[in-house]
Amino acid sequence: MAIGYEGQAQVNRFVPAQTPTRPELNPVRPNGNGTNKKGAMGKKLEAARNRYISRQLDLTDEEANKFWPLYSQYQQELTAVRILKRLNNSNSSTNGTEQIDKEIYYESQLVGIRKRYRDSFSKILPPEKVSILYKSEQEFNDELIKQLSERSERAGN
Repeated sequence: MAIGYEGQAQVNRFVPAQTPTRPELNPVRPNGNGTNKKGAMGKKLEAARNRYISRQLDLTDEEANKFWPLYSQYQQELTAVRILKRLNNSNSSTNGTEQIDKEIYYESQLVGIRKRYRDSFSKILPPEKVSILYKSEQEFNDELIKQLSERSERAGN
C-alpha cells in the first residue's frame, strides 16, 4: 500500500494546512535568507500521514475542527524533542554516560507528550478514536519504514 497516494480523491476536507501555533517548537529550519521552509519531502510525508489518519479516524465536522489544530501542536512538540534527540545522537561525546542519560531523558519527554495529548485528545474524541489515532500513527510509520527499506534494497544499498 502506497501511503497517502491511494484514494487521494477521498482526502478529508478537514486536514488543515499546518500552521505553527508555537514558533519555538516549529521543526522548520531557516533556509539562509531569513525565511523558513520545510523540505518538500517533509511536507509530502506530513500530508500523507494526515490523510491516512483522517481516513482511519472518520472524524465528524465538530471533531475535525477541534482535532486538527491540537494534532498539529502535538506533532510540533514531538518533532522538537526528536530534533534534540537526533542532535544528541549525532554528537560524539567523550562522556558516553551523559549521552545515554540525555537519550533516556528525550525518550521520557516523548512519552510525556504522548500521555499529555492522550488526555487532551480524549476531551474531544471518544476513547476508541484516540486508540485508533495512536495505532494509525504506528501503522503509518511501520509502512513508511517498510517502503523505504524496499526502495533501498531495490537500489542495491
